[in-house]
Amino acid sequence: MARVRCGLAYGTPAAVLLEQARGGDLLVVGSHGHGGFAGALLGSVGRHCAQHAPCPVVVVRR
Repeated sequence: MARVRCGLAYGTPAAVLLEQARGGDLLVVGSHGHGGFAGALLGSVGRHCAQHAPCPVVVVRR
């Protein structure tokens, strides 16, 4: 059985997600894909998390 941790935090979305991902086995983030052509698939927060997270990342498109 997988353990899931949910919570509420304040700050910039990417920074908060990366901080919370420390010690985790997987980070799952949602994406609307706004942000022009470069962000058409991921979006800026999802892309930043995928590039900088300390664990594997799954980006789920809306």
